[in-house]
Amino acid sequence: MGNGTNFYLEERTFLVAQSVRSYCKLVTHNVINVQDIKQVVRSSGSVAANYIEANEALSKADFIYRIKICRKEAKKQNYGLA
Repeated sequence: MGNGTNFYLEERTFLVAQSVRSYCKLVTHNVINVQDIKQVVRSSGSVAANYIEANEALSKADFIYRIKICRKEAKKQNYGLA
């Protein structure tokens, strides 16, 4: 960031993915929710992975694209946890 603020988003997105996995292990798995649990786990990992990809972007346009994917996956994750 231009103002010197560091939000440690790579670490934070990784920790969220770990927390989601830990939570999902505690949830009772049944026929009704097993697909929802799988989707939430995939989405949480995708946010972290795509943020790392964004930081390794080859151009500003690539960075913006990857961040938009992170946002999309975060919305799916939020929806799945609701």
